[in-house]
Amino acid sequence: MTSGIEALLWMAILTGMGKTELGGFGRESYLAYALWGNFIGRVTANWMYEYMMMEDIETGRVNSILVRPISFFEFYLSQFIGYKGLILLSSIVFPIVTCSLFGAPVIWSRLPLMILGLFYYLIFCHLVSFTVASMAFYLNKAHAFTMIKNMALWIFSGELIPLDLFPEPLKSWIISLPFASAVYLPVGYVIGRVDFVTWRQGLMSVTIGILVMSVVAQQIWSRGVRQYTGTGA
Repeated sequence: MTSGIEALLWMAILTGMGKTELGGFGRESYLAYALWGNFIGRVTANWMYEYMMMEDIETGRVNSILVRPISFFEFYLSQFIGYKGLILLSSIVFPIVTCSLFGAPVIWSRLPLMILGLFYYLIFCHLVSFTVASMAFYLNKAHAFTMIKNMALWIFSGELIPLDLFPEPLKSWIISLPFASAVYLPVGYVIGRVDFVTWRQGLMSVTIGILVMSVVAQQIWSRGVRQYTGTGA
């Protein structure tokens, strides 16, 4: 339903402007972007597990996880990756079939690399959520950070509009961020809107993001746990 509404919106925009192309791409490209963008946006979203981690910290259920041989981070990462894998397998047929029916551009040979890139981004995504959830050690209303983060990602990931429609130098700056690998780069790569070099640069950006967020997450979590256990919780 959401994909259909978004596709109709782009068609209406092009019709209203009296153009067959926008930003150098035609109707078929925006149809494919709407179909794949909504699907991939669902795969890379992580608000649900973020709330679950926060609730565990706020209610004290984190105690039962801390004594297990697996870490809190690994405990939820394994669930997150498994759940997203199920979504991917059960839902990917929709954009594939729909694009085939309407003749929307898809480069099928790029699909395996795109999927591998998505799972790589999910590691970064979980690190960000883990960091936000760890703020529950310090704040009573840490859920507000999730709302702010989700609104920012809606724009910076390209789920709202394709990032190549932003003016320069804003476009280049946003695409260089690891968040572009959530929607814009994988979608653009599989429909031919983004070349391999740009997609590979996105993976490099995600790698840097993983390294940076690993340090930040470790610091926030470690201090939070020390503060938490130090109060006799």
